[in-house]
Amino acid sequence: MKKLIRGLDEFRKTYVPSHQQLLEQLSHGQKPRVLFITCSDSRVAPNLITNTDVGELFVIRNAGNIIPPFGAANGGEGGTIEYAITALDIEQVIICGHSHCGAMKGLLKLNKLQKDMPLVYDWLKHAESTRRLVLENYPHQSGEELIETLVAENVLIQIENLKTYPMVRAKLHQGKLHIYGWIYEIETGEVLAYDNTTHTYLPPQSELFEEDDSDSTRYCNLEAELTSENLKRVRARLEALLKITPHSPGAAQLAIRSLQELFEEASKFGMSTKEMRDYHSLFAEYIQIWAKKVYINAE
Repeated sequence: MKKLIRGLDEFRKTYVPSHQQLLEQLSHGQKPRVLFITCSDSRVAPNLITNTDVGELFVIRNAGNIIPPFGAANGGEGGTIEYAITALDIEQVIICGHSHCGAMKGLLKLNKLQKDMPLVYDWLKHAESTRRLVLENYPHQSGEELIETLVAENVLIQIENLKTYPMVRAKLHQGKLHIYGWIYEIETGEVLAYDNTTHTYLPPQSELFEEDDSDSTRYCNLEAELTSENLKRVRARLEALLKITPHSPGAAQLAIRSLQELFEEASKFGMSTKEMRDYHSLFAEYIQIWAKKVYINAE
């Protein structure tokens, strides 16, 4: 408690004077840009990892970054989502899971939780779809690899749950809302974002091209220009894939599959033979490392 009180004093003496204008503006109302849904875990600090200031993020936190489907629970998540989308007119939502998530570990021992922590058990039952999907589709995984998969799949399931809310579906239909799935890796500080094209998690920098160029490509009707834009997207995703380091056999196998799909798209959109060879050379060492990780696991 002493540390917190000293922190309050430091905040008042240093942060407040240097941000007086911002705080004065915020006293008249908020206009956050992003609804950030993440876990209650103390190791996850949304403003810190995104380098955002006070007033930029509207945050929902709970164990396991869970969003119960519409009408499935009477908690505060639904009301907070409704307020964020309808009253604050937020157009971007991020659901962020994280490595070593205790809630995901709890999913694997629900029966024990029912006895020792019945309220936690009731809450985690909202993630039963995650538990069943992973256990039935990844039967050979265990330990940290299984937790990693639970974290990744849980983010995607919570995105689908979020889409069951009427105000969310309406905004999505109008093209006025975008939802992103992130995973924060505590040990490295790295954030990976789910990519709908490759169906894998990549560094979120690959999404910058889509956001920056969305207006310019929306009204582009010429086939040649569309092909050029598609190739740019493929290149951006290839560059992003070069930056990842799979920490498990499953992630390595997913990276290899994503690379194969990207090369197929590159060929489809007319990437030159020389450029294809250059990318093959760039990925040659990576493929060997990824394949070795998968092979060792198979042994």
